[in-house]
Amino acid sequence: MDFVVQNIWLIMLTAVSGFMLFGSGLMGRLSGIKQVGPQEAVMLFNHQDALVLDVREPSEFKDGHITKAKLVPLGQLRNQLGSLEKYKDKPVVVVCRTGSRSSHACGILRKAGFENVSNLAGGIMAWEQAGLPKEK
Repeated sequence: MDFVVQNIWLIMLTAVSGFMLFGSGLMGRLSGIKQVGPQEAVMLFNHQDALVLDVREPSEFKDGHITKAKLVPLGQLRNQLGSLEKYKDKPVVVVCRTGSRSSHACGILRKAGFENVSNLAGGIMAWEQAGLPKEK
């Protein structure tokens, strides 16, 4: 017990770090949003004709994006759901810079009735680190 009292800040820091590290993945799993890596995303594009939905801003998209990606910035997603209706029965892989905005977008899509939604874990940065191509 003395150890806990003497090291309470270290224990709290460890707990917070652990939650930050594993919490987002756990929340994604609990919400039904699948996290996919770049290689798995490529398989979805090539074998299941998945929609690549890029939710970054136009300036970010212009700097480089995944081939055939459809741009719908996160702030406009709710208003653009009607234009995405035809993709409801297809797999959708949502992309942003790091995976944070796209995770939020996945939640919006799920609430709108999209069943097969995946978040590109690590976003376009993970895509680049995997050495996969982008187009401008």
